[in-house]
Amino acid sequence: MKIYLHTLLLFFCSFICCSLQADFQSGLDAAKRGDYIAALGAWQPLAEEGSAAAQYNLGMMYKSGQAVEKNQETAVKWFLLSAQQGFAPGQSALGLMYRSGDGVSQDYIAAVTWYKLAADQGDADAQYNLGLIYDTGSELPQNSELAVKWYTLAAEQGFALAQYNLGLMYKLGQGVIKDDKAAARWYRKAAEQGLGSAQTNLGVMYAFGTGVEKNFLYAYMWGGLGASNGSVNGQKLRDDFALKMSASQLSEAKKLARECKISDYKSCY
Repeated sequence: MKIYLHTLLLFFCSFICCSLQADFQSGLDAAKRGDYIAALGAWQPLAEEGSAAAQYNLGMMYKSGQAVEKNQETAVKWFLLSAQQGFAPGQSALGLMYRSGDGVSQDYIAAVTWYKLAADQGDADAQYNLGLIYDTGSELPQNSELAVKWYTLAAEQGFALAQYNLGLMYKLGQGVIKDDKAAARWYRKAAEQGLGSAQTNLGVMYAFGTGVEKNFLYAYMWGGLGASNGSVNGQKLRDDFALKMSASQLSEAKKLARECKISDYKSCY
């Protein structure tokens, strides 16, 4: 199952010209410790003076209701000011607002336009969202080849959801030649970031020996890890293989799962 989330990175941007760095950094430090009122006090004047990064951060505050009353229209105002200066996070955020119709009339063409501007600057969130738009075909004509293009650009930057969906494209042969090894490789990259759906799908690959060497211990391990990260299918996979393994195999599989989780999914082989 593909993940069709259109995300907005809920973070405060730290990019800013050095001459304003001290004031901006004080706001960033305040936000990091949860003092959004102080962050607002630092960023508001900078935003009004034209700082694209501060404008973006104010947009985020109004979107999420941090230190201010939540107001999507005001969020769009600040995102637009930031985006018009060519600031990629602002462009990406504005694309999402147009796509969802929050604070502005829903407009898929405008969404794609702003996403594309951000994506061309390397913004992984925008690249992923463009991939989704072309993958689903729910807003614009479906184009699997373009979906693969944008997923790949985001995936290569470590964007877990893009890695997972790209794995599916390779598994199903959508927009790219079917390649089980490539599918397993992208599932693994997302699985190593803790994405439950990717962990489960990687477990299925081990269960059937598609793209990887068949290994019931790894099938159990990845299924169980997927289950621990919210995957219902991961729970089913784990439970099915628990019935197929001997007591010693089950003990070894559980040990592998523990060690994998302790290593933050980096030592799982």
